[in-house]
Amino acid sequence: MVHINEHFLKLSENYLFADIAKKVSEYAVAHPEADIIRLGIGDVTRPISKPVIQALHAAVDEMGNAATFQGYGPYEGYNFLRNKIVAHDFKARGIKMEADEIFVSDGAKSDVGNITDILGGQNRVAVSDPVYPAYIDTNVMSGCTGEFIDGQWSDIVYLPCTAENKFTPALPSIRPDVIYLCSPNNPTGTALNKTEIKKWVDYALTNNSLILFDAAYEAYIHEDDVPHSIFEIEGAKRVAIEFRSFSKTAGFTGLRCGYAIIPKELTVKTSNGQTASLNQLWIRRQATKFNGTAYIIQKAAEAVFSDEGQRETQATINYYMENARTIRKGLLQAGYKVFGGVNAPYIWLEVPEKGSSWDFFDKLLNGCQVVGTPGVGFGPHGEGYFRLTAFGDQQRTIEAIERIKKFA
Repeated sequence: MVHINEHFLKLSENYLFADIAKKVSEYAVAHPEADIIRLGIGDVTRPISKPVIQALHAAVDEMGNAATFQGYGPYEGYNFLRNKIVAHDFKARGIKMEADEIFVSDGAKSDVGNITDILGGQNRVAVSDPVYPAYIDTNVMSGCTGEFIDGQWSDIVYLPCTAENKFTPALPSIRPDVIYLCSPNNPTGTALNKTEIKKWVDYALTNNSLILFDAAYEAYIHEDDVPHSIFEIEGAKRVAIEFRSFSKTAGFTGLRCGYAIIPKELTVKTSNGQTASLNQLWIRRQATKFNGTAYIIQKAAEAVFSDEGQRETQATINYYMENARTIRKGLLQAGYKVFGGVNAPYIWLEVPEKGSSWDFFDKLLNGCQVVGTPGVGFGPHGEGYFRLTAFGDQQRTIEAIERIKKFA
């Protein structure tokens, strides 16, 4: 008899965006004349910057020369990239970080999912809600969520983020072992200020909890009081792991490169009272299950940190944030309650009369051929909300908002 991980059977049949793709595909078949504008999935549309393309070409050429050929690389990442990350992301902000605390991967989504390998299945997990679906799904797979009852997982500690609390999660009444925070947030597009993040760091220090901090959208932060890293907060290196990505900042969704920051100060106690280093456990996990991100991809990522790479990356971010301003302004003019879009490329709107977010999806698709994402797909507290992304073409974004205004 073959045994399987039966926790996988608890998952819904499709990932959220697969359900959306199916609905859109069925509509397109039934209405071949329809001009559908997609503001749903958060994939980027702008081309990769010239310095990155040049670095890719150069690295490919190196692979074709015996003298410069690269085989297996270090599973934690090449130091030429790790050192650039340390200098740009941390030392430039006054944060002490070492290269051996940086782990390069094929994307933040992989890290967010794989981190559960070094965490026990008996952990009580807290998630801000609504939330990126991968947080919940990977914990379902590892057996930390209990049963799905009335739209919620029985063992998950939900941290509601709604208009009523300004999308700022309150400290839980039940102590969690692991806390997922995402700032700037996907899907709500809102961000936690320094005071709010310090509140969570202090809580984790007091309660021996671990914070998994998703900073994939930190490059979009515009407000001064919003930290770009949880490690800007004193004490965070003792309680937090941070995840970052090149996908939405430098257009690497098709190249795949991200990195996790696991400080050497971060330790936990085992069941028999021994001290374990999460940095060392992650090294061991990666050595066993991961052969490292491709050399040519890491050379491309290194080029992002060049002066020209930074200028072009910032220009792309500005392009998307102009889309965000267009969406916010248009929705407000149409009478919607709108959130986000200031420190993130996501706009979160309240469905009129707090109706069903899937019904609103159908109305937009049928009424003006615009695709977004139903808020309930991000968790129970997402019901009554709807997400639009700013990653599209500017002219198409303008057209989509004009359609929605007329529809409203």
